[in-house]
Amino acid sequence: MADIDLYGVFVPALLVWALLAFLINLVLRRLIGALGLYRLVWHRPLFDLCLYLVCLGGVVTLAGRLT
Repeated sequence: MADIDLYGVFVPALLVWALLAFLINLVLRRLIGALGLYRLVWHRPLFDLCLYLVCLGGVVTLAGRLT
């Protein structure tokens, strides 16, 4: 895992990927809420955590394939 250079400041790549996954997660949570799919979920905070981990895994996998 490499660091990302942002104007001379080295930021861990995982931090950047985590922020990107968080933004994707926010969009997905709003979409799920707007469609009313949360009524099918037993434990919403646990579901949101798992959704974030799936988003993070997807972002890390895509970043690994692109580099």
